[in-house]
Amino acid sequence: MDTDLQIARQARKLPIADIAARLGLTPAEILPYGHDKAKISHAALAGLQGRPMGRLVLVTAINPTPAGEGKTTTTVGLGDALNRIGKRATVCIREASLGPNFGMKGGAAGGGRAQIVPMEEMNLHFTGDFHAVTSAHNLLSAMIDNHIYWGNALGLDTRRITWRRVMDMNDRALRDVVTGLGGVANGHVRQTGFDITVASEVMAILCLATDLADLQARLGRIVIGYTADRRPVTARDLRADGAMTALLRDALQPNLVQTLENNPALVHGGPFGNIAHGCNSIIATNAALRMSDYVVTEAGFGADLGAEKFLDIKCRMAGLQPSVAVLVATIRALKMNGGVAKADLGAEDVAGVRRGCANLGRHIENLLGFGLPVVVALNHFSGDTEAEVEALRAYCAEHGVKAITARHWAEGGAGAEELAQEVVALAEGGGADFHTLYPDSMPLWQKIETICTRIYRASHAEAAPGLRQQLETWEAAGHGRLPVCIAKTQYSFSTDPTLRGAPEGHIVPVREVRLNVGAGFVVAICGEIMTMPGLPRNPAAETIGLDEDGQIVGLF
Repeated sequence: MDTDLQIARQARKLPIADIAARLGLTPAEILPYGHDKAKISHAALAGLQGRPMGRLVLVTAINPTPAGEGKTTTTVGLGDALNRIGKRATVCIREASLGPNFGMKGGAAGGGRAQIVPMEEMNLHFTGDFHAVTSAHNLLSAMIDNHIYWGNALGLDTRRITWRRVMDMNDRALRDVVTGLGGVANGHVRQTGFDITVASEVMAILCLATDLADLQARLGRIVIGYTADRRPVTARDLRADGAMTALLRDALQPNLVQTLENNPALVHGGPFGNIAHGCNSIIATNAALRMSDYVVTEAGFGADLGAEKFLDIKCRMAGLQPSVAVLVATIRALKMNGGVAKADLGAEDVAGVRRGCANLGRHIENLLGFGLPVVVALNHFSGDTEAEVEALRAYCAEHGVKAITARHWAEGGAGAEELAQEVVALAEGGGADFHTLYPDSMPLWQKIETICTRIYRASHAEAAPGLRQQLETWEAAGHGRLPVCIAKTQYSFSTDPTLRGAPEGHIVPVREVRLNVGAGFVVAICGEIMTMPGLPRNPAAETIGLDEDGQIVGLF
């Protein structure tokens, strides 16, 4: 059987101008990066304003397990299937981070016959957007230290600088560092650290900005630290916002590529769903909605993280109204959630499926609570038995939703036509009554507790010493209406990554909060989640390289 990489290399890609034409874009409105990828120009984006918008479909999933769920694969397969049944559909997903590519997760372009190409470029440097975000972020870091070196006219308290540095790689050794060592010529000594680029507020801003002017305004609002009397200091105070915007000018333009079936896909932005808001850019989503009947997008990791943030942060800020939610599950992942060991997943275990369905049911209830129609997409594996599939269907029926088997991995869009028909029926049936989980006016701590109790089913959230006072200070400064972005493990509803299924009554410890004024949300860091991941014992990087023909091997 061909690997994902082999399938991607066999793709019969159309020139990117032909894909653009399917969206009504002329060659002058795109900026080609080679023959098979391009950016949509700022001028073209401005010309789309005022057009009617198509329907938005959110693809999310149960909590991830080592067995795999296939959320991106389902997103791509559904987009292809919608085109097959006569709907003009565009796929919108995020770009891949080098950190997990060389760590353990692998790429983010789908799989099997449901992929976006060029897969190798997408999973590596692509069009340089991540490099631009890294450079813009670290330019601000450099300007902070330079300002202190040349006299610190703004009176920054070096103990209260909150802006760290970033790089797009997993490197635990950089979580906490000391800079400025080596004497006066090297600057002022202070403790700081690195986050991974996808956790950067600059990445969040790129994905939430609506145009270049909004981008610069948001960058200027970034709070980088405080003076001794607790006055916030911003990137605009340092006069860094203009140069940062210049670095991000091209990166703000969405990337146009294609699926294996030559349907358009916009791939733009890359915030993680566990430590950031986990959605592709508002610019890409809005552009696709104005050029398509349907837009299929995904949110990072399970619905407790990705979908909640998509609905409470992205949709709130952009005024988006999703029409339907597709919840992806696999029999194998359900069995793992039901306590079945990975080594035993190949054997039929109907009881294990039933136990694992508790995780699925929790996500169904949460999504219905947002007022969205829901359909469960069973991403089919060859080892699934009819009895196991029937147990899933029966469970979903008890919860008032359909479970549809989709074979897009093996068959492409043809394997997801039944799923596409159900999505259209739900979207055009007018059943959506979307609403966010909490109002803007709710106090920040209450927003955190609302997510923890209503989405994670915790008994309560527990604040580290001084944390609630920090939130109250931010509220007094006018930031109380911001939404919150929970950073926690993606593997469980709790903060314990080993606690699968549908735990309830646990406590969510909130150890730190960060104010992202430019992005427009408050980050609550919970449990042991790290904003700079580490590599596993045997990272994927050990098997990635080039063959004798200079082609990449080991990426998948």
